[in-house]
Amino acid sequence: MEEKKRHRQIVPRGREMELTEQGLRQFNGSDPSKAIYVAIKGRIFDVSTAKNFYGPGGSYAIFAGRDASRALAKMSKNEEDISPSINDLSEKEIGVLQDWEKKFEAKYPVVGRVV
Repeated sequence: MEEKKRHRQIVPRGREMELTEQGLRQFNGSDPSKAIYVAIKGRIFDVSTAKNFYGPGGSYAIFAGRDASRALAKMSKNEEDISPSINDLSEKEIGVLQDWEKKFEAKYPVVGRVV
């Protein structure tokens, strides 16, 4: 129980890392010595505890090391949908994205932001 409590803590403001989209790609699970990150709306979540989903061969591995906002909103695993661009999403898709964001906030710590 203590492990889960500690895991959900958010990195204090000022201690969050800032990564470019290219820098974020280094955290895609291909290097076992590095964490696995997924960004939603520019916020970077450490999903390393869910390697079976986000690591190589996992059902959501395509999102690892990327800002998956658009793809999550569209419930898509298509490469062309993996993008931080959400300006043209429908109201329904925005709602889906907000649901994903809440799920991530409940499960994974925020470690930084994409700049």
